[in-house]
Amino acid sequence: MKIRIGFDIAFECQQRTPIILSLRVHPSRQGDLITPDNLQSDPPLQISDYSDGFGNICSRAVMQPGRTRFFTDALIEDPAVPDPIYPDVPQHDVADLPDECLVYLLGSRYCETDKMSEMAWQLFGNAPMGWGRVQAICEYVHNHVQFGYQLARPTKSASDVHIERGGVCRDFAHLAVTFCRCMNIPARYVTGYLGDIGVPYDPSPMDFSAWFEAYLGGRWYTFDARHNKPRIGRILMATGRDASDVAISNSFGMTTLASFRVFTDEVTS
Repeated sequence: MKIRIGFDIAFECQQRTPIILSLRVHPSRQGDLITPDNLQSDPPLQISDYSDGFGNICSRAVMQPGRTRFFTDALIEDPAVPDPIYPDVPQHDVADLPDECLVYLLGSRYCETDKMSEMAWQLFGNAPMGWGRVQAICEYVHNHVQFGYQLARPTKSASDVHIERGGVCRDFAHLAVTFCRCMNIPARYVTGYLGDIGVPYDPSPMDFSAWFEAYLGGRWYTFDARHNKPRIGRILMATGRDASDVAISNSFGMTTLASFRVFTDEVTS
């Protein structure tokens, strides 16, 4: 299956403003690109890429006063299969985890394991270890939290989500990631494209999506507490401890988001 992916995002600033963007397809999916996802700008800027500490592709530029558009339009090959389900995949003992997984057991900006550990063990201590425990967490978060764009705010943490019982996809992911870490399961936050492929059309404006991955049985597996069902057409962009590591933009000066459009559509011809 071929999927057209891209975005058109504009910022306005009053002064020369450096910016970092995390909007490129993840290195693990670069080989699937049929046409490149090169980041372009209007007016043209010098844009350079680098790899961050989590292995994501980040882009640097310096915006000039006024309005700056960043955009890309790419075509990618996707296997067109739903997220896999492996109910018998085991959970690792912490002592046996690879070193690089240990950071994903710790608390982070939006995932306060210290606040939620006791609650997590009360809720999931009797759930089967491994895949079953992560799935129990997904089902709890899916049923506990109401989705709504009006319920989002940039400072909302996992404990806030649990108390307020509402948010957007990043909030579902933060809460599930936090519970997993409390249960000694490495979990990392994921952002990417996820279109309405194989599901009923959603008339809401398209946005980037957030889900999470849990480390079980020697590898990372995809989980999605918001949708709580296997989906087709996930295109990974970036992974990190939480949303603060994979923000679509970090600007170093006052900026205003002037426009925002994301698209991800199956190409049928």
